[in-house]
Amino acid sequence: MAFPLPDPMRRALALAEAAAMEGEVPVGAVIVRNGEVLAEGGNAPRRLSDPTAHAEMIAIRAAAERIGADRLQECELWVTLEPCAMCAGAIALARIARVYYGAPDPKGGGVEHGARVFAQPTCHHRPEVYSGIGEREAGALLRTFFQARR
Repeated sequence: MAFPLPDPMRRALALAEAAAMEGEVPVGAVIVRNGEVLAEGGNAPRRLSDPTAHAEMIAIRAAAERIGADRLQECELWVTLEPCAMCAGAIALARIARVYYGAPDPKGGGVEHGARVFAQPTCHHRPEVYSGIGEREAGALLRTFFQARR
């Protein structure tokens, strides 16, 4: 039996689709606190000429600005792709409580692959991590995007 995707992941997938329409790698992120969406973002490095403009970074910056604090301790991050090492570092610094992600990223991931930022002894905060939520949908978006470019 398949369960419907939670609203934040459905929104993150919509943001990923919008990013793909702009020629960006299709990744979307949503930050939620107590059931309320605080911020969201879609990948935009090319559009913004900013290599740090990953969906997660855009959402983290917007959420911190919205609440007026650099700590997002009671927040959840919903993202369509496993965060890279840069984004995982930002997640730890922001003290985000939980991370939910869709597709794994064996080449560029920084959570369960690659750098495994949260597993490092120098990492001061380790969020709860839940993977595979919306994996099929997120993976399909990524495959379609990259197949069109090969």
